[in-house]
Amino acid sequence: MPFCTQCGNQVADVDAFCAKCGKAQTAPGAGFSNAPPRPRQPFSGSDPLANLSPHVASILCYIPTVGWIFAVIVLASQKFKQEHIARFHAFQGLYLFAIWLMVQWVVHPIMIASSNNSIRIDRGLEGLVVGVSIFMLIKASQGDAYVLPIIGELAQRSANEQ
Repeated sequence: MPFCTQCGNQVADVDAFCAKCGKAQTAPGAGFSNAPPRPRQPFSGSDPLANLSPHVASILCYIPTVGWIFAVIVLASQKFKQEHIARFHAFQGLYLFAIWLMVQWVVHPIMIASSNNSIRIDRGLEGLVVGVSIFMLIKASQGDAYVLPIIGELAQRSANEQ
């Protein structure tokens, strides 16, 4: 019995299409193979970050609310172990996210619990953090290692330590 040349699934001589992958089967000898199916290759272990440049990695660290994921990936990756600029942006993005978390988990509940809801400092701080994130996205896309006050200096020290 022949096998599909696309996926290696066993097909009948009269099948017009492979039941597994849907590849059109032609006359015997043209679209069929009498060889047994090839075993699937296991994951080769290639680096999923191989095509990610330090410049792009730096930009991804500042995406509001999800940039911290890319920052952790950059800091954990062997590829960026020696890339000082990418590590700097990863740390600064993480510290910026930590500020956003403090606003969400500390300032926001205090503002809700307070009786004066006309002045909402938490909304202004949220806007400020998102604005700084967008500013840093632009700076990182221009290749500028802009150092934010306080957290930027901390990020520089953290990036220098390995």
